[in-house]
Amino acid sequence: MDYQTGFFYLFSAVLLFAAYRVVTSSNPVHAVLYLMLSFSQASALWLLLKAEFLGLTLVLVYLGAVMVLFLFVVMMLDVRLDSDRWGFWQNFPLAAVLGGLVALEIIAVFWAGFPKVASPVAAALPADYSNTKELGRLLYSEYLYPVEVAAIILLVAMVAAIALTLRQRKDSKAIDPGEQVRVRAADRLVVMPMAATQKAPPAADPAEEEKPA
Repeated sequence: MDYQTGFFYLFSAVLLFAAYRVVTSSNPVHAVLYLMLSFSQASALWLLLKAEFLGLTLVLVYLGAVMVLFLFVVMMLDVRLDSDRWGFWQNFPLAAVLGGLVALEIIAVFWAGFPKVASPVAAALPADYSNTKELGRLLYSEYLYPVEVAAIILLVAMVAAIALTLRQRKDSKAIDPGEQVRVRAADRLVVMPMAATQKAPPAADPAEEEKPA
């Protein structure tokens, strides 16, 4: 077994573990972190397959933007899910059937093997050919407008996610700096006129008044 096969099994094992923890973790923040770990391992698998553009795109787009945005939204919204609200046993039969079908498909693919398809185009390419460069040329020439539309959609999604977290809190003690700048002395101190009062003289003792001279 060469080193590429060893790395493939290592990344695959970590990917399967992270994907399992995504669906079984009770904490939403931990689930998002495990999802980021699974994406990083999938990117490493793409790099082993010499698909550099897909691997780097997975890291830059999903790990660098989408997953961080998901983590930001989950932490700011303070999502609290009780254990009884997951409904695990209610959805377990359907999940077991779908998981069994996926497992049978994977076993069938491994049992039959992958067909070896010869690519005459790849053999005719020069040694210094860069698929990343060609993909970049296509994205920013023929597919420029779809790329711009996708960027606008992601921007709108980011703004909407941030707007969801801006909720007014009644227990907040924040002070508007603009109101502090516009404050006046008359707003801070109010002088109210009051009549002067004198201290009442002490009352005389009745026993002393009745005492004969």
